[in-house]
Amino acid sequence: MDIDWAALGQVFGVSLVATVALVGVFTLGIVGGSARKADGSTGTLARVGSYAAYAVCAGAVALGIYTIAA
Repeated sequence: MDIDWAALGQVFGVSLVATVALVGVFTLGIVGGSARKADGSTGTLARVGSYAAYAVCAGAVALGIYTIAA
């Protein structure tokens, strides 16, 4: 059995970057969804950005499931 260490390193690197990016986007969604103005209302732009961040996360999960199932 021969292990291709370069390919394994590439998979590890891409997985690490993708995980950190996805967690970052999800965190932005949480922050945007919890943003409040001084009068207690939520800004429309923050809410739309939050929904967009959640949509990106859902798309990434769906792509991962599709890739595994294909």
